[in-house]
Amino acid sequence: MRTSITHPKATATATATATTTATTTTRTAAALAAGCVGLLLVLTGCDSSSAADPAPSAAADAAADADAKNGDSAPVPTIPVPRGEGSRVPYDFNGDGHPDLVINDLVQAPEDPHGDDAGTGIVYGTEDSPLDPAARRLLNARANAAKSGDTLPAAFDAEAACDLDRDGFTDLVVSTDPPYNGVGAPPVPLQILFGSPEGLTGKAVTVRIPAQARFGKEWPEHPVCGDFDGDGSTDLAVTASDHRISFLRGPFARTGTPAGATLLPDGAPYLYAPEPKADTDGDGYDDLVATARSRTPGKAAEGTLLLGSADGPAHPGGAYTFPPEKLPEAPLRTKNTKATEGTEGTTLLSHGDFDGDKKADTVVRTTYRGGREDLVALYAAGNTDDPVLTFSTALFLP
Repeated sequence: MRTSITHPKATATATATATTTATTTTRTAAALAAGCVGLLLVLTGCDSSSAADPAPSAAADAAADADAKNGDSAPVPTIPVPRGEGSRVPYDFNGDGHPDLVINDLVQAPEDPHGDDAGTGIVYGTEDSPLDPAARRLLNARANAAKSGDTLPAAFDAEAACDLDRDGFTDLVVSTDPPYNGVGAPPVPLQILFGSPEGLTGKAVTVRIPAQARFGKEWPEHPVCGDFDGDGSTDLAVTASDHRISFLRGPFARTGTPAGATLLPDGAPYLYAPEPKADTDGDGYDDLVATARSRTPGKAAEGTLLLGSADGPAHPGGAYTFPPEKLPEAPLRTKNTKATEGTEGTTLLSHGDFDGDKKADTVVRTTYRGGREDLVALYAAGNTDDPVLTFSTALFLP
């Protein structure tokens, strides 16, 4: 079953213009008959007469499909992000017990394909839907980044997500581009945007890396979350010069300051968490993988395993291989079949339990037309034939 991105909490006018990318289900029909309660999955108007109206003809359906593109041709009004009370669910920025989705590299407006970075999109999970595109929020440097002196950075890209201050709300670690004149150690480009009952809001703070945990003049990059020292708090591992690692112990203060910091050897230019479990040997310490080259999620890659310990990820554990993964392609739908000729491929956005069945679901993104258009698809665990949900990141455009 593939769902559209219309939502019952939106206005009736906007709902009446929504389009669909899916077939209906019994549950959906019951919801519509009851007055459009629950997540809407079909093409319909949501006024008081919707349930009584006759089904549209096949010709009408075909005409609607001809005008639709990936179910996102109509505007998708936003709804308030559900308020949570805190949870231990990964990627749960608003603490309501439902994991959320982070998306970088959003599509640009058609009239500005080479403009500034559009920002980072957050799609929240809700009780009504594993992911609800109506419950979304756009993050960008202007609204959410901390200044470096008097200057706002231009970049604001999500890098890692974890609960760094142990308050039950996942926090987002982002990478920025603060100004640097080449003198001395470069400023730290990493910032933390803390989660809250309302999700990710407000201003981020710069990660504080004490001098004893820094080395050389390379930019601190590639943050990885994990409880590397086994004390129950989430730490950060960050690259330093000369293949060293800045090990920042949690919990973090709201100022971005870690509880402690150490410089470790045996790193590499890129750091990643092992998959699918961070604690590869089950000893109670999360581990780390250091690689010589950047990797693409879902693609094969090789690196060195660094085993966690009371001292952090400080013990070499031998070679490590990220196996390749066959990803389902998001089912593109366009008015012109030639539109997909420029498809750039499908990338993995997330593995997570979005529907609460204790199994990892898969979220992928397929881009085409030079990255100017895309489609995100959520597939339930064990079913890569028919996505549960599809939407385009164009919904984040103003």
